[in-house]
Amino acid sequence: MFVILWHFEVKPGNQVSFEKAYSSDGPWAQLFRCDPHFRGTQLRHDPSRPLCYFTVDLWDSENAYRTFLSAHQRAYDGLDASLQHLACIERHVLSFELDPSLLEGH
Repeated sequence: MFVILWHFEVKPGNQVSFEKAYSSDGPWAQLFRCDPHFRGTQLRHDPSRPLCYFTVDLWDSENAYRTFLSAHQRAYDGLDASLQHLACIERHVLSFELDPSLLEGH
């Protein structure tokens, strides 16, 4: 499984809109769901920092994610531009392959 972690600092007053946009049912997840290799997204909030959020996107593999980006770059860029006003910081933290056997039985 390929994991992508993003960090966001949300502009004050935009928390509710941000949470809707980046939730597991939001427009990002809807876009990603058109690909059968997308496994889900999770939005996490840092309770000690009210404007700090993380997203965790799960794909079957890095290749599946890169193939999706190539095929949907215009839609990806358009959605990114339409939601940019919600955060003052958007930063890719890291991406990595996770051995799926680590998740079995947990």
